[in-house]
Amino acid sequence: MRFSLARSIKRLAPKSLLGRSLLMILLPLVALQAVTLQLFYGNHLDVVSRRLSSAVAGEIAFTMELMRRFPGPENGAWILRSAREQFNLEMKLTPGAELDTQGYVNVLGRMDDDLAKALTENFRVPFTMDWTSDPRSVLIRLQLTDAVLDVVAPRKRLYTATIYLFVVWVVGTALLLFAVAGMFMRNQVRAIRRLATAAEAFGMGRDTPPIRPEGATEVRQAAAAFNRMQERVRRFLAQRTEMLAGVSHDLRTPLTRLRLALAMMPGDEALKQDIAEMTADVEEMERMIGGYLAFARGEGAEQAETANLSALLEDVVANARRSGARIDLTAPPNMMLKLRVDAVRRALTNLLDNARRHARGVAVSVEELPRAVQIVVDDDGPGIPEDRRESVFRPFESDAAGGTGLGLTIARDIVRGHGGDILLETSPMGGLRARVRLPL
Repeated sequence: MRFSLARSIKRLAPKSLLGRSLLMILLPLVALQAVTLQLFYGNHLDVVSRRLSSAVAGEIAFTMELMRRFPGPENGAWILRSAREQFNLEMKLTPGAELDTQGYVNVLGRMDDDLAKALTENFRVPFTMDWTSDPRSVLIRLQLTDAVLDVVAPRKRLYTATIYLFVVWVVGTALLLFAVAGMFMRNQVRAIRRLATAAEAFGMGRDTPPIRPEGATEVRQAAAAFNRMQERVRRFLAQRTEMLAGVSHDLRTPLTRLRLALAMMPGDEALKQDIAEMTADVEEMERMIGGYLAFARGEGAEQAETANLSALLEDVVANARRSGARIDLTAPPNMMLKLRVDAVRRALTNLLDNARRHARGVAVSVEELPRAVQIVVDDDGPGIPEDRRESVFRPFESDAAGGTGLGLTIARDIVRGHGGDILLETSPMGGLRARVRLPL
C-alpha cells in the first residue's frame, strides 16, 4: 500500500526542475494560507457572526416584549418606529396571517446557521430567512400566536465584510509571491538548461562557444568549470592531432623507402614472388597504420553541418559497388540532418566494407523515426554469434583474417559522437544486421 502510494505520487509529480521547484514553493504556501484562513474563519469570524446574530435576534425579541407589555395601536406604532430608529430594523405585524415555510433559499455558511440558532433560542416558533431576494437586506418572518412578524434587517448587521478583504489579501499575496518565485526559478532553470544544451552539443562534436555564467553561484561555478573543461579538451585534441601527424610521417617514411627499394630490385623470376609478397606486406602495414591513426585521431576536429544523408549514402554505396560489391539501397530522396559528413562517411564505409567482405549480397535501407533516422545494413553472410556481438566493437578484436579490428570500433565511436548508437542483430537475409540510429 505504501509502495503503491509512493509510486502514484512520483508518477503525478512534475518531471522538470522548474515544476518541482515551484511545487516545493506552492505546497507550503497553500498550506500556510489554508491554516491562516481556517484560524480566521473558524475562530474570529465564528465569534463575530454569533454575536451579530444574537444581537439582531435579541433586539427583535426585546421589541416583541415591549409590544406585549404595552398593548395598543399607538404604543405598537411607537415601539416599531423606535426599533427602526434605534436598531435599524424594519418590522411589520400582519394579524391573522399564516407563515409559509416553503420556497426560501438561504445562503451557506455560519451567518445563516448562527442567525437561525439565535432565532430558535429567542422565539422557539416557526420562521423563515431570505438572504437572496434583497442584496442589501435579510428578510426574516416569524409565526407568532395570532400574527406573522416581518423583519427587514440590513445585511451589514449580520456579517462583516472583512472576510472578503482578508481572502482577497491572502489570495493576492499568495499569487504575487508565487509569480515572483516562478520568475526567479525560471531564470535559474534557464541557466541550467543552457549548460545542459552546451554540454550535449559539445559531446556530439559541435562547435559551441563558451557559455556565459549566469544564475545562482553554484550554477555559475558549473558553467565556468564547463568552459574550462571544454578548453582543456580542445587543447588536448589539438596536441594529440599534431603529435599523431608527426607519428604518421615518421612511420610512413621508412615504409615508403621499403616500397621504393622493392620496386627497384631486379626483376629476377626467382625473386618475383618474394618481392610481391613483401610489397603486399608493406601495403598491409600502411593500411594498418592508417587504421590505428584514424582510430586514435578520431573525427573530433570536424564540425557538424546540415547535410543530405541520402546523398551521402548513395555516394558510399557507389564506392562500394566499384569495388565489386552487390548492394541494394532503399532511401528517401532528401533526408537532411546535422552531421560531421566525413566522419559519418567513414562510419558507413566501415560498415559496408565489413558486410561485403563476409557476404555476397548487402541491402541498405533508411527510414525516419519520430526523433531519429535509422540506417539498416543487412547481409547474407555467416553473421556473428550473439555472445560476440558486443565484443567485436572493442578495439583490435576482429573475426576476419587480416583485419585490424578497428572498423566497427571507429564506426560506433563516430555514431555515438553524434548522439546515436549501433546495434548488431540477426538479419532476415540470414547474416548480420547493423542498425544505426542518428538523432534528428
